[in-house]
Amino acid sequence: MKVEHTIEINAPAETVWAVTADINNWPDWTPTVEKATRQDEGPFRIGSHARMQQPGMPEAIWTVIEMDEGQSFAWETHMRGIHFTATHHTVATETGCTNTLGLELKSVLAFLLWPLAKRQALKTLETENKGLKEFCERKAPA
Repeated sequence: MKVEHTIEINAPAETVWAVTADINNWPDWTPTVEKATRQDEGPFRIGSHARMQQPGMPEAIWTVIEMDEGQSFAWETHMRGIHFTATHHTVATETGCTNTLGLELKSVLAFLLWPLAKRQALKTLETENKGLKEFCERKAPA
C-alpha cells in the first residue's frame, strides 16, 4: 500500500535538498514532525539514521536504505507490526523543482488498516510538502 504527493517549489533543487537532508531541523518547517535527531554524524548517506517523533505515533528510528545524493533518498522503520518506507525525491525544473514524497506500508496489519490509514498518510505527505515549499520559498533568493 503506497501513497505519493508531488508539489512544485519555486526554489532551487539544491535549497530543497539541503533543507530535506537537514533532518534535525524538520520540526522548523513541518508540523508532521515534533522532534528529529540524527543518530550519527557526518554526511547524510545510506546507513544514516534518525530518531523521529511524529504526532500520534510512537518514537521511531528511521534508517536510510537508498540515496541519490542531491536528489532522493528512501528510509525505513518498523513500528506496531508495520514496515514503513518513506521516499523523498527532488527534481530540478525551469522555475525551481518538484518534490515528491511517498509512503509505503507493508504487513498484514497494514493491509487491514489501509482503508483507514490511506487518507491520513496522504494528508501527512501533503502537509509535509506544503511546509517544505513555504520554508524553501522564503529561504530562496528573490
